[in-house]
Amino acid sequence: MKGDRVEIVVDAGDTTRTYEVVASRAGRRVETAVRRGVVEVSEVTRSGTVVRTARFMATRVLALVEQLVPREDAGEAEARAQGRPLREDPKV
Repeated sequence: MKGDRVEIVVDAGDTTRTYEVVASRAGRRVETAVRRGVVEVSEVTRSGTVVRTARFMATRVLALVEQLVPREDAGEAEARAQGRPLREDPKV
């Protein structure tokens, strides 16, 4: 979903480099795959069309961090749409 991003930290010899792939528009998502020694991170539309792809050798990838935007459940979305206050956590 929009705002989701994946950070990839890669060993570049004497230093490290950080790359980000972000779901830039509504309805897009970020998918990761590891195949045949290659890490592939893609931004994908709702219909499954790949918009952009970043590929890295798996032996060079130091970290792969998925940072997801917090989602609200259906009850919270409905309450917000009707102007009702959100329910509070009973543990608090």
